[in-house]
Amino acid sequence: MMKYFLAVLGMFQACHLFGQATNLQCEYRKDPLGITSAAPRLSWELNSPTQQAYQVFVSDDPAVREGNIWNSGKVQSNATIQIVYKGKKLDPAKVYYWKVKTWDAQGIAAGWSNTASWQMGLINQADWLQARWIGYESMPDTSLIIPAAHGAGKKEWGPGKSILPLLRKEFNISKPLKRATMFISGLGHFDMSLNGEKVGDHFLDPGWTQYSKEALYITFDLTAQLKQGKNALGIMLGNGFYHIPRERYRKLTGSYGYPKMICRMLLQYEDGSTENIVSGTDWKATPGPITYSSIYGGESYDARLEKQGWNLPGYNDSDWKAAVPVSGSPHLASQTMDPLKVTDILPTKKITHPTANIWIYDVAQNASGIPRIKVKGKSGDQVKIIPGELLDDSGKVTQQASGGPMYYTYIIKGTEAETWQPQFTYYGYRYLQIEGAVPANENNPSQLPVLLAADGLHTRHAAASAGYFSCSSELFNNIHHLIDWAIRSNLASVLTDCPHREKLGWLEEVHLMGNSIRYNYQVPALLNKITNDMRGAQTADGLVPDIAPEYVEFHGGFRNSAEWGSASVLVPWDMYRWYGDKRALEENYSMMVRYLEFLGKNAAKDSLKRGLGDWFDIGPKGVGESQNTPIALTAFATYYHDLQVMIATAKVLGKQQDVVKYEQISASVKKYFNDTWLDKTTGQYATGSQTSNAMALYMDLVPSAQKETVLQHIIDDIVKRDNSLTTGEIGFGYLLRLLNNANRSDLIYTMNNRKDVPGYGFQLANGATALTESWQAYRFVSNNHLMLGHLMEWFYSGLAGIGQEPGSIAFKKILIRPQPVGDITFAKAGYHSPYGLIKSEWHKSDSTFDLTVQIPPNTSATICLPAIGKGKVMGNNALRFIKKEKGMLIYEAGPGSHHLSLR
Repeated sequence: MMKYFLAVLGMFQACHLFGQATNLQCEYRKDPLGITSAAPRLSWELNSPTQQAYQVFVSDDPAVREGNIWNSGKVQSNATIQIVYKGKKLDPAKVYYWKVKTWDAQGIAAGWSNTASWQMGLINQADWLQARWIGYESMPDTSLIIPAAHGAGKKEWGPGKSILPLLRKEFNISKPLKRATMFISGLGHFDMSLNGEKVGDHFLDPGWTQYSKEALYITFDLTAQLKQGKNALGIMLGNGFYHIPRERYRKLTGSYGYPKMICRMLLQYEDGSTENIVSGTDWKATPGPITYSSIYGGESYDARLEKQGWNLPGYNDSDWKAAVPVSGSPHLASQTMDPLKVTDILPTKKITHPTANIWIYDVAQNASGIPRIKVKGKSGDQVKIIPGELLDDSGKVTQQASGGPMYYTYIIKGTEAETWQPQFTYYGYRYLQIEGAVPANENNPSQLPVLLAADGLHTRHAAASAGYFSCSSELFNNIHHLIDWAIRSNLASVLTDCPHREKLGWLEEVHLMGNSIRYNYQVPALLNKITNDMRGAQTADGLVPDIAPEYVEFHGGFRNSAEWGSASVLVPWDMYRWYGDKRALEENYSMMVRYLEFLGKNAAKDSLKRGLGDWFDIGPKGVGESQNTPIALTAFATYYHDLQVMIATAKVLGKQQDVVKYEQISASVKKYFNDTWLDKTTGQYATGSQTSNAMALYMDLVPSAQKETVLQHIIDDIVKRDNSLTTGEIGFGYLLRLLNNANRSDLIYTMNNRKDVPGYGFQLANGATALTESWQAYRFVSNNHLMLGHLMEWFYSGLAGIGQEPGSIAFKKILIRPQPVGDITFAKAGYHSPYGLIKSEWHKSDSTFDLTVQIPPNTSATICLPAIGKGKVMGNNALRFIKKEKGMLIYEAGPGSHHLSLR
């Protein structure tokens, strides 16, 4: 007889009423444009608990009366994700419409879903027709700087000034239009307008790539903005990473050439005819009002240089020059990830006046973004804006740790009131230092311009939200906010480390912080882009450098650290594990193989010791390279982890010979690891640091007989340090996962539920509003940094308890295992998996524990409850009791809502 009483208060509630499939997506997006896959992947969510079969129609007719492009027939399968298109060859630029019908477990049809669509992009170079790269001027090959130089570059290179041009083209629509599509790339970045109105709401299009190999293009539907008669296209160009001027601050100095653009606009008329407008020398070009733009140094805008009506039909451009044909990136690929956008407006919360003629506007949140000002003044007056994360002792902005000088200037044209914001750069900041203007309602004896408003515009990759979390702990909710703002601020077209001084795609974060990010944001398309960046960055000898795209070749561990380059192996596997993306394994398998060969050669030469190791761990020497843990240990542990992932990947892809090969290599690496670092007498690895022991144990490198001893050493080390941590960014996430798996979330709680030692609470106590680069919240390093945010993963998988069963793919088999700890009385979280929304919410008192769970259709769940109270077990048909294990009551559950109460 078991000693626990389970009352299933709500029993099974079928929260999903039987009906048509919903949330139809193609390549992870709803009604996407610019698809270039020959076999796009489709997915949908169910409104019934299960699916027995499906049928897909794909048509070139919006009515989709029949699948004239693809009729899958009735397929006996419960699959609802990663359904590979198997119809006729898809034509470039064409729109396809699709819908799906499903049958439930009893064979009852749900009827056809609503119609979804996708539009193909330009697949081959020939699809661009006669489109040319054009610009205002061409840079001679002798002035190119590829790869970029780290730092300021050579003085003899000069200032590197560039003209930021305007490009325009008028055209006529003479008959009824059915559809208009623009395919366009502008390097480094572009803004496009049609008939005087900005097209779309994107920021910093296109995404960053290795421009010597590839550039991205964007697809826009222009149908609604075109009109009968004359129309005008206007393009503004910015530098981005394509050309970095050699003035003001820069992390690196490089140039692929001056700004340029290529486009093809396809006009499809109601009568079935088509017309194409492409970029060429029939376009006109002139310098624009942006007089300086740098991805690092800021932007300057002279409103007096604006060309009134330049992007409207009928404008007199007789004094403009013909656009110049130039060379550009050799390959154009469709940008299929979400764009960057302005996602939040951060209004000024406080204004201070530290010295004469300087005003500080505080938006109260450290975030990536740009300022927006509204100002009134005399023509020629200049307003200077200096953004910064921190203030110095005098109350002025300091850019000591974030890269300076970086600033914006705006020269007033002299109208009633002028609103301006930068277009082609951004920064991480909380404060805006305003010089040359006075806030409204302030004394203004010098008759300076009047600043009517100043706001912060938060810019980031516009990935949709994937989850939510909250609990009874105000500190943990604030930590969630802290980490989330670091994630948001570093979601760009790459995953940056910081939004100011570097903006580079450091790769260790993509896998170490991957789970924390995926619980919060829908990023599969972004991860696809990042894996493509890694393939492009891989060298001939197999090295995947620490950053991708690799604009600059760093030295030593900053280019060759196993913990960084291993993203090339681990991220494709994560894409498969989280989203069921088998294609990610297929497309990246060669890169994975080549990188493991590279690691193997380095391991044989004993050169894995030259990486960065457990970066920014807590030790006696400040911050930087690993202090507590041998650099080679984390490198070899990661190498072994890579090998285990490759074994699993090879099994999925049916490469049995590779399975055998990697099993043999991994056995050799495991032996070397234990021979080198395991002290069999004490059961400690290397220095006995938290990272040394945690990575060895989590990666399954520890011999079975030693596992309990090593775990106890980890626990003892944490306790003897008064429950504080010493790990850096490499070890901390593995430590959390290990403790979570070992049901020791009580230690995770104790380590992080404090403000008196370096950690999250310490950062908050020192005024941080986004995660800082160092546990110690040092002012001399970044104060908006992504790399230490691993506790976010535990909020979802540990505290709220939303995870996957071992071996599960795409959350098909869900594990609900909440871990109530400390004085937390409730926690709730939700994660929108590929199959639908998963929810877990619990409340507890001294003697009760209530849990509400939502399991999406077409999945199942194992629910693990902490055993509280006494009595006999009661159950029902919705929840099937499996066993009691390690103080947990374990049940199986199907789709729907379940409410359970333990007393």
